[in-house]
Amino acid sequence: MKGLELSRRYYETYGLPMLEEQFPEILDKIAIGLTGSGSECYGFDDEISQDHDFEPGFCIFLPEEEVVDRKKEFELTRAYNKLPAEFEGYKKSMLSPVGGNRHGVFRCREYYEERVGTPDGLLTLEQWLMLPDYVLSEAVNGEIFRDDSGLVTTVRNNLSNVPEDVLKKRIAGNVLLMGQSGQYNYERCLKRNDTGAAQLAINEFVLSTIKTCFLLNGKFAPYYKWSFRAISELDRLSEVGEFLNYLLNNGNDPEQARIKKDMINTVSELVNDVLLEKGYVKEANNDLEKQAYTINNCIVDAEIRNLNILISV
Repeated sequence: MKGLELSRRYYETYGLPMLEEQFPEILDKIAIGLTGSGSECYGFDDEISQDHDFEPGFCIFLPEEEVVDRKKEFELTRAYNKLPAEFEGYKKSMLSPVGGNRHGVFRCREYYEERVGTPDGLLTLEQWLMLPDYVLSEAVNGEIFRDDSGLVTTVRNNLSNVPEDVLKKRIAGNVLLMGQSGQYNYERCLKRNDTGAAQLAINEFVLSTIKTCFLLNGKFAPYYKWSFRAISELDRLSEVGEFLNYLLNNGNDPEQARIKKDMINTVSELVNDVLLEKGYVKEANNDLEKQAYTINNCIVDAEIRNLNILISV
């Protein structure tokens, strides 16, 4: 069973009845769901995932103390801990009193402030540009089962509404690295017979390409170990994953290097097509370094445009 399904069923079987019976007066003020770290929050979990941090559980998000006070929070935490310790053959962990829990009761404000640096999802320009991709991805993953007041949904909507100029800046930096590492440095390293550095150039190209593909879909790339699983589900550029897998999993002898250079060009062309389609560039120029500066130059906000092109990578 997938973790998201397990979480929802555990909530519907035990969590919701507990809330309706013991806390009916706050049910329309709180939010319940599963989000955050862990493969189950993306639906990527499998049998291997179940060797750690896999359990029936869910998150309960509380509003400000003026709405739900600390006494009620304590009572709710205690009630959550009293829910059945086993469900569908899986055991639930007790909540840690020192924090670090993935499930249980959270103050919405504190939860998001700890993860993205703001309680309401309204990020500053610096936060939009500097927060790692996987942090922004985790902040909106999973599923919210109930949120009558919009407590968590509002925050998630704010974090999903990425400013267009921020997208362009992050895309420009990653496209620049794609060009430098894949189109330029890979071949130069091979000419020096430095295959170690050549493979590092490939790695840099792959990572930058993954981030670019997600950004061109209006999303942020998840934690690196889920990148290939997630890229296959993108609306645009999902086919790029197959090429990137080859680049990582093969050597750099003359024939393999020739294939890799062809694949780098193919991936670059695919990315160029989407850049052109979205109006970020004006012509299908396969020189990604030049395209990166074209993207940067079309940023409307002068403050963002004039920042170093690599500020977000």
